[in-house]
Amino acid sequence: MQDTQLLNEGLALMGVGMGFVFVFLTVLVIVTTLMSKVIGRFFPEPVAPPVPARGRGGAPASQDDYVMVAISAAVHRYRRRHRR
Repeated sequence: MQDTQLLNEGLALMGVGMGFVFVFLTVLVIVTTLMSKVIGRFFPEPVAPPVPARGRGGAPASQDDYVMVAISAAVHRYRRRHRR
């Protein structure tokens, strides 16, 4: 075989391989998009019930309130110590 013929066959094989990969990835994207739309149409996410607003008047402090106070104090202390 001549060098040019071998080079041409190598380039043809490379083109076929890259074309196959391109077609496969294109089909994969199309199928994934279609599956996403089908799933979204037939199995929609349930709507969450509205969360009632918490009032500040007379309600006992919950665990979350204590955690929020502790985090706020820690951030304030850190910022006070590490000023630029």
